[in-house]
Amino acid sequence: MARLGVVLAPFAALTAAEFVAVARETEARGYHAAWTGEASGYDAITLMTTIATHTQRLHVGSAVVPVQTRTPVVLGQTAATLDHLAPGRVVLGIGLSSKVIVGDWHGLPFAPSLQQIREAVQIIRMVASGERVSFEGKFYRVKNFRLTAPPPAKPVRVVLAALGPEMLELAGEIADGVVLNWIPPETVPASIEHLEIGARKAGRALAGFEIASFIRTCVTDDQAAAREALAREITGYATVDAYASFFRDAGFGEEVDRVNAAWRAGDRSGAVKQVSPRFLDGLGVVGSEAFCRERIAEFTRAGLTQPVIVPFAPGAGGDARAAQLRTLRAFP
Repeated sequence: MARLGVVLAPFAALTAAEFVAVARETEARGYHAAWTGEASGYDAITLMTTIATHTQRLHVGSAVVPVQTRTPVVLGQTAATLDHLAPGRVVLGIGLSSKVIVGDWHGLPFAPSLQQIREAVQIIRMVASGERVSFEGKFYRVKNFRLTAPPPAKPVRVVLAALGPEMLELAGEIADGVVLNWIPPETVPASIEHLEIGARKAGRALAGFEIASFIRTCVTDDQAAAREALAREITGYATVDAYASFFRDAGFGEEVDRVNAAWRAGDRSGAVKQVSPRFLDGLGVVGSEAFCRERIAEFTRAGLTQPVIVPFAPGAGGDARAAQLRTLRAFP
């Protein structure tokens, strides 16, 4: 099996000592990387710092930090700082966020532009490398900035969150890896083809390129409850235009249309019921330890270099936490 990652964000509500214990257990169990994202919960950088400073080998990644809510100079400084704390173990994952997060929550201009990502990656790398940065672009202007702290010995890896063909090709062209999301193993090869197109534009191959994907996983004896929880989460994504389009391209067009029809009619519970077993089985992994391990192996065989387990569980509180720990402990 390929090296595995795990998302530790579900455990962030624990006390600091308990969260550190989970991070250390994650390393002891042989996971390659711990990931955490950023939306409306805990911020990614603080959690990454906590994980990085309490482990010795575990790689630490953001998947993802919205590129619009911090300047690329700050992101470059952050990448360099994290690498100082955990040399060679940091992966900075960035992506284009949503109008709700960027515009409504942060009050910032939102334009889902690939050019913004392209400019940000260039500046982040220049800043983190210790270069003097003067940059004039469509989205960013930097005049005469230079990092005064020692730069990393090796460039910090930058990966992009990608769904559609254009972002996949951009990742293949300019990034060190990609983080996929909500993708069935059957469609991974099509995503890799777009990564290869981008790589050819830059005159390079994908050797050493990280192809990771978040996979919602629940090792459980109560499959019905877990599948219902997964259906609710899928519904939340299927009613967002970008993901609705992505799910259609992945072969779930009929389900997406039924979910959205019920949602627009105000029938929230009815929308969840439109998530078919086929839709659930394509996007999530629910069942016994043996079943889940074999299903994750299918993602590896499809071309992922790093399946990333996203532990989820029905309910809340201590029972949910115990269920999430059970999933974490079923791998690698």
